[in-house]
Amino acid sequence: MADRDDVVGYDGPAGGWGSVKGMSKVLAKERNRPAALAQLARQNKPKGFMCTSCAWGKPAEPHPFEFCENGAKATLWDLTPNRCTPEFFAKHSVTELKTWKDFDLEHVGRLTHPLRYDHATDHYIECSWDEAFAAIGAELRAIDPKKAIFYASGRASLETSYLYALFARLYGHNNLPDSSNMCHETTSVALKKTIGAPVGTSILDDFEHCDAMFFFGQNTGSNSPRFLHPLRDAVKRGCKVVTFNPVKEPGLVAFTDPQNPFEMATRSETKISCQYHQVKPGGDVAVMIGLAKHVLAAEDKSWAEHKVHVLDVDFIEQHTTGFAEFEAMVRATDWADIERESGLSRADIEAAGQVYVEADRTIGIYGMGLTQQVNGFDNVATYVNLLLMKGNIGRVGTGMSPVRGHSNVQGQRTVGISEKPELVPMDRLRELFDFEPPMDHGHNTVTACEDLLKGEIDAFLSLGGNFLRAIPDLERIEAAWPSMRLTVQIATKLNRSHLINGKVAYLLPCLVRTEVDKQAGGEQIVTIEDTFSHIHGSIATHEPASEHLKSEVAIVAGIAKATLDPHPKVDWDGWTGDYAKVRKLIEATYPEEFHDFEERMFTPGGFYRGNSARERVWKTESGKAEFTVPRSLSGTDIPDAPGRLRLVTLRSNDQFNTTIYGYDDRFRGISGTRDVVLMNPKEIEKAGLHKGQVVTIVGDSDDGIDRRVAGLKVVPFDLPDGCIAGYYPELNPLVPLNWHDHGSQTPAAKAVPVRIVA
Repeated sequence: MADRDDVVGYDGPAGGWGSVKGMSKVLAKERNRPAALAQLARQNKPKGFMCTSCAWGKPAEPHPFEFCENGAKATLWDLTPNRCTPEFFAKHSVTELKTWKDFDLEHVGRLTHPLRYDHATDHYIECSWDEAFAAIGAELRAIDPKKAIFYASGRASLETSYLYALFARLYGHNNLPDSSNMCHETTSVALKKTIGAPVGTSILDDFEHCDAMFFFGQNTGSNSPRFLHPLRDAVKRGCKVVTFNPVKEPGLVAFTDPQNPFEMATRSETKISCQYHQVKPGGDVAVMIGLAKHVLAAEDKSWAEHKVHVLDVDFIEQHTTGFAEFEAMVRATDWADIERESGLSRADIEAAGQVYVEADRTIGIYGMGLTQQVNGFDNVATYVNLLLMKGNIGRVGTGMSPVRGHSNVQGQRTVGISEKPELVPMDRLRELFDFEPPMDHGHNTVTACEDLLKGEIDAFLSLGGNFLRAIPDLERIEAAWPSMRLTVQIATKLNRSHLINGKVAYLLPCLVRTEVDKQAGGEQIVTIEDTFSHIHGSIATHEPASEHLKSEVAIVAGIAKATLDPHPKVDWDGWTGDYAKVRKLIEATYPEEFHDFEERMFTPGGFYRGNSARERVWKTESGKAEFTVPRSLSGTDIPDAPGRLRLVTLRSNDQFNTTIYGYDDRFRGISGTRDVVLMNPKEIEKAGLHKGQVVTIVGDSDDGIDRRVAGLKVVPFDLPDGCIAGYYPELNPLVPLNWHDHGSQTPAAKAVPVRIVA
């Protein structure tokens, strides 16, 4: 930690001894046993188990320790010896538990028994699995299926996800919101529209062949630390990394490899970004238009002087449409507008643009800093434009590379968890299971919450996750939640979402991915998909935390069997007994991508399910890759005004999504608290505040709803002018439900309009 003119920050590199210390703290807190520690040696390796943290790729030739700090924390957190038993719930009412912090709730330990919420006593009480399944099934049969929501977090396996989606459609709806709705739905919509494939086109091997990487809104050090190894290797061979992010994230500044004894002993580090530009929140389209403007200027100069193209004109002519309209917009855009909207100088943008001009092969990398904006679609689509200009999609060492979060969040969509029926092979489901699947659009996260506020949702089933902490406008949604008839939570540990209940409520404990899943057909294997569209088998060897736990597959099948009438082509018991039968169903439903599924699932590095855009086959409306024209240079629909600031929500390096491992955010020099607001010293002075002052942040949208979070301590921090930052999910109450991307309805947790009240 450093104190430079009262500005909090971090002087060290990502990785190194800080990473080791971070893992050690979880070890000390969780008192993990040797058997739990032994799991780390198997993590992300062929015929090992696949990490439940991020979705980063699993190399065919893994490192001795193929896990990062957050991956180790996730595994040790899952395998804690602490237990959350019926006796615990007998001692603590749900009303009392609502006052606990997120960390304290999860730190109680693993759930051990199925539980029913008793409204009369305000306690969870133990129940049997048969009782739970029967009661849930009876409730679901009694309501209109269109008024039920089946939510899925990103941890569930391909097998569970396929059956969950099938259950929803056999029941009669497409109400299948999931984690993607809150993070990379923008990617799915924008990439599908522009290049015909809804996921990234790069694979792990591309990072060994690129000349440049451009980062927008992605925090590698905290959210996907295993990425730091290929990133460092690329830089060492001469690849240039250019980063655009409002926050200076250490993982994209420098890295020390914890697995390199020399680097650890000498504390040496590799500088990652050759340029790091702190773009104003919401200024990404402006930056990209500036980069494109520099490329066009370089094209003009190179052709005039040398008759050599900078643009890939053959690729543009053969493979794209819409370039002329985009080019006209770029040429007509004034540099003064670009500088104003981006918060960067023309010279800085042109310097970054020159790196792009000189690179033969470039990968475009981004995260939720790009997708979680009201103009997120334009962010991603304009990024595609930039890559298309030089033919940087469909060649080795190039491509779009969105970095996904939860370990199987992409895979769930692949096997059918989607509210959009046009994205699912309904004809094959109709043939395989002899039923008429629903063809109307279902609810995503935003529309489910909107209907809940109207009193039009009767049931909510959650396959993992912490929905009520992850969503925007969470205080309004929490207040409406008890109006539902039924709430069911499938989980491993206690969290806030389990404490806000419908009139009938069950909490069902499941196995984690490292725990042996023994069914009628023996010990079972599950599969997941990584961010590069590679499929991996995962084998569990750890003993379950309780004999009363069931697998996610068994729980989904148990509820489905109790809800639906028997059907000769629907074999819930057989599928639960042998997950290979589920993989056969996945193969039959998606034969092009999952052929020979069983034989290929332990391919070192995973088997690739393919990507049409990588092959330059464009499954778009035009049959070509599509240049688009952004609707605005700004990433916010509410203009700047005196006293109005743009809020960016962040995750610490001591958390993963809503799971809080502790209160040390060493990459930002903050320890012991999460109740902070980060501001640059100029903004602190302008607001008449001082370091350490306790303030309230108030929402400044135009819908007339009072949104505020109080008790936040002012922390000086290196940020662009006009913006502030604070932690997710604590600041989620400030994000309006209608503040979302126009194209995908992804909640916009970046560039949120707010004001500060002393």
